[in-house]
Amino acid sequence: MTLPSIQLTSAARPATTEVDAVNEKGELVATPIAGEHPLTLYLDKRELVTLMTLGGAPEALALGYLRNQRIVGSIDHIESVQVDWETDCVVVTTRGRDFWERDGIEERLNKRTVTTGCGQGTVFGDLMDEIDSIRLPEDARLTVEVLYTVMERVRKHESIYKQAGAVHGCALCSNAGEDRGEILYFVEDVGRHNAVDAIAGRMWLDGVTGGDKIFYTTGRLTSEMVIKCAQMGIPILLSRSGLTQMGHAIARRTGITMIGRCQGRHYLLFTGAERFVAGPTTLLA
Repeated sequence: MTLPSIQLTSAARPATTEVDAVNEKGELVATPIAGEHPLTLYLDKRELVTLMTLGGAPEALALGYLRNQRIVGSIDHIESVQVDWETDCVVVTTRGRDFWERDGIEERLNKRTVTTGCGQGTVFGDLMDEIDSIRLPEDARLTVEVLYTVMERVRKHESIYKQAGAVHGCALCSNAGEDRGEILYFVEDVGRHNAVDAIAGRMWLDGVTGGDKIFYTTGRLTSEMVIKCAQMGIPILLSRSGLTQMGHAIARRTGITMIGRCQGRHYLLFTGAERFVAGPTTLLA
């Protein structure tokens, strides 16, 4: 696959900063806290949204947002992504205004759905109309051994959360070959939706497909999180947390294998049991 040449800044912000706090003994202690910065996204000079972000992967975040909101249909349409923290903005430029008409961008921007997402909370266009066209690989399988491998590797992964808390983390992991369970991308941000969008952006830039991948998030599995995972073509979705009723319904509708409450040796398989290989004791059909 030949990927397009895109002009990219590399403008990551420091993940944490230190502030003074007083502990239970009355002692003054320097304490790391997570960064949080407003980042206003412009598409061809049109302001779209302001995201509150850790700032660790702003270019990938902008691309992933445009991808997962189905505002821009292809990475080939992007000419440049420029981040300027002096003005707290990221400017995405396309390769000509004809893409606005071809992708139906104007129509999508005029239709918004408010969601429960922390740090984001808006879905452009009627994504529910599009999920029935998504086809996830039916032959993908997740073994319990790989599930535990992913859980353990994420648990041991160096993270901002361990230093400062106040962030969500997402990981894209391999589910093929000898490296099953290996973490390919790990992103943390103020909101889990930012983290999943940043991974989507990196996948776009690197030409990575989702059919043989596993997605892990520390956050709850809402409808928007499940839709984004399906849009990225990933058939297996794991979470340390729980899920919502609509998240469950959309996972069944799209055919995603969704497993929640993944902590220690505990997990709950909610949907897509046909992909899960746990041995002869598997009861769900």
